[in-house]
Amino acid sequence: METTAKRATDAESCGGQSWIGRELAALKLPDARLEKRPRSLVEQLAQGIGRSIPLACQDGSAAKAACLFFSNGRVSEEQILAGHFLAARERIARKSCF
Repeated sequence: METTAKRATDAESCGGQSWIGRELAALKLPDARLEKRPRSLVEQLAQGIGRSIPLACQDGSAAKAACLFFSNGRVSEEQILAGHFLAARERIARKSCF
């Protein structure tokens, strides 16, 4: 039986790019600072799957930064999800790297 860690490792290395990189590839935000934030957020949330943002972020300042990012008027839901939708279409087309 395959372990969760083994599946995560396989998903990480699929296609030579991290799964986070693939999910965020199409993300385009208004400035460089905003472009960096989603990667750290996804890394934190991936380590705390099923946890609330404050628990996944593990400290008050990281949780506040996450909430400020999500409430930023220059960042839309469509922008945040664009990379995920593109990566999902590519996975379906290849029928691999789930």
